[in-house]
Amino acid sequence: MKLILLSGGSGKRLWPLSNDARSKQFLKVLESKNGNLQSMVQRVWEQLTKIGLSESTYVATSKSQVDIIQNQIGRKDNLVVEPSRRDTFPAISLVSSYLYSVEKMNLNEVVVVLPVDPYVEDDFFEKIKNLENVINQSQADIGLIGVKPTSPSSKYGYIIPKNDLVDKDYFEVKNFIEKPNENEAKNLIDIGALWNCGVFSFRLSFIINLLEEKGFPTNYEDLILQYEKLPKTSFDYEVLERVNNIIALSYNGYWKDLGTWDAITEEMSTSQIGVGTISRDSNNSHLLNELDIPIILLGVNNLVVAASPDGILISDKAKSPSIKELVGDYNNRPMYEERRWGWYRVLDFTKTDEGNEVLTKRICIKAGKNLSYHYHNDRSETWTIIKGEGIFAHNEKLCFVKPGDVLKINEMDKHGLKALTDLELIEIQAGSQLIEDDIARLYLTWEEIEEQCYFLTK
Repeated sequence: MKLILLSGGSGKRLWPLSNDARSKQFLKVLESKNGNLQSMVQRVWEQLTKIGLSESTYVATSKSQVDIIQNQIGRKDNLVVEPSRRDTFPAISLVSSYLYSVEKMNLNEVVVVLPVDPYVEDDFFEKIKNLENVINQSQADIGLIGVKPTSPSSKYGYIIPKNDLVDKDYFEVKNFIEKPNENEAKNLIDIGALWNCGVFSFRLSFIINLLEEKGFPTNYEDLILQYEKLPKTSFDYEVLERVNNIIALSYNGYWKDLGTWDAITEEMSTSQIGVGTISRDSNNSHLLNELDIPIILLGVNNLVVAASPDGILISDKAKSPSIKELVGDYNNRPMYEERRWGWYRVLDFTKTDEGNEVLTKRICIKAGKNLSYHYHNDRSETWTIIKGEGIFAHNEKLCFVKPGDVLKINEMDKHGLKALTDLELIEIQAGSQLIEDDIARLYLTWEEIEEQCYFLTK
């Protein structure tokens, strides 16, 4: 059995901490067993590792999230990167073609797809293990996991059973109803309906045959070239609603979708992250502050206050699910990103009357990590080391750097940096156009860089 974790999202529902490069699953707001803060994806990866499923797991993601996935779970292999963001049906199709044509997996292999951020207990993944036997036993096209509802919620879709469990571990699915009102939800629960938690399984042959029927290639490299032609729709719409032979397993444990501020604050072990104060007469209010300035909550109830370089949110918790509608038109570049080597924060951006641009960042490189050896066509850079020690590679030369050192990098200069200890620097970019794509990477690993460079002094 193979697992596909779907890691996508545009970063709108938990704005301003989430953005295009750091969707909700990467926010470190949950407490781990050792008391540190961890993200949803780190929590799920820990659970998969504990139950022995991580090595057989593949992650489908976008280009903008590759670095943060590597940063948070340390996974460099089994990542399938979409050439563009198109929804769950294209993503699942792409990973399936990868399993089939690159990994050479048998068409009878059972594949389980799940979101990268379910908030569940460990026994949920034991239920996922059961899907392999149930798919083979029932000969169904699709197998699902449905969660036994704890209330008639209008937040979720519902799986409607065709019959009772009888002597089987599963039931046949009649149809689906998406987010009914509470009265309808109560009636659905009375007939045994389950919450649809977005987990489904199939034999690899099911998707491969489906691609062939639709006239798409099943070879991974060929499918990438035609990726833009795949229907930009969800797997639910493109597949589930058009297939009759579907079964479902019932899960009677804890499950929650942490997709909104009101939901995620309910699972936080602390009411405050970051600099600030919540007064004693403030009730059921949460503060999440990534800025260096303090925020004070005084005599307010049922609020979530979230602040980051991307913006500031002050919201009644019950109204927080509406944030996606209000920030839909904000398409500014992310002001904070995590990368495989650390993180950066945008401090300032200026455009001169002559059309030149100046961008200032604070960059942190974790000990032992390094920036690639690269050059830029349209910008120069000035690096000022403010913390830690490292090795600077510049036009085939190496030298040690420490706090106070100022490093000048001209257009077309080849350069890279390794952190010997946690290292922070202020970077000032200047040029006619400052875009992330203006980079030509020559070498990624420090071993490769050292083979091409030499020390000025030992």
